Amino acid sequence: MNKSLQTLDVNLRQTKTKSDLAKLRSSGFVPGILYGDIDKNISLSIKKTSLEKFLNSSNFMSTVINLSLEGKSYKVLPRDIEFDSLSNQPLHVDFQTLSSNTKVQVWIPVKFLNEEKCPGLKKGGVLNIVRRKVELNCPADNIPSELRVDLLEKDIGESIKISAIKLPENVKPTILDRDFTIASVAAPTIVAEPETPAEASTDEAAAAEGAEAQPAEGEATKTDGKTTKADPKKEDKKPADSAKSTDKKK
Repeated sequence: MNKSLQTLDVNLRQTKTKSDLAKLRSSGFVPGILYGDIDKNISLSIKKTSLEKFLNSSNFMSTVINLSLEGKSYKVLPRDIEFDSLSNQPLHVDFQTLSSNTKVQVWIPVKFLNEEKCPGLKKGGVLNIVRRKVELNCPADNIPSELRVDLLEKDIGESIKISAIKLPENVKPTILDRDFTIASVAAPTIVAEPETPAEASTDEAAAAEGAEAQPAEGEATKTDGKTTKADPKKEDKKPADSAKSTDKKK
């Protein structure tokens, strides 16, 4: 739960054209807007280096912060941020003002505890994470910073449902029609095959090599890059031809 709020200093923005926005960005500022429970929307400019400190946090979009503008403070929640597709630099950010009776939908990260002590993982199981974040309906003053899943007693084949996670008061998941799965401890997917003894594999390789070296009767063979086919009839005639030539010499 967010107890102490971080403060982000912002300024009023007077830009009217695209060229004004380009100048603002080139001078190290990011345009933004503040809307919600106020008389009218307020155009903002935020120092880029100050904004980046918040962007580097793991859960910027579900963190309530204190926006300081010309001596006034606004309790706000970031609602949208646009990034440049090439440089990944922030181009625009939206903030919504919050009050005690405001309800918001936010994505909250899931944190897994005691992975090193989990019985199923110690047996070689795998943590199969189905949801790394869960969307919740929350009162603005009661937004959890994370959802905790304790794996201390989880064995292979067990799953963790949303009902097993203790949520703060008046906080509910946006999915209400089923008890959906957050993660499970699955059996290992790769089974090691028994090793073949070195001597056996050597003998098998030698036998296979010999079989390849001696083509079967009538099998095609290669000689000097050309394919020829052994003719068993010709091979049978060779001894007879040799005998004839010997007789003539006599």
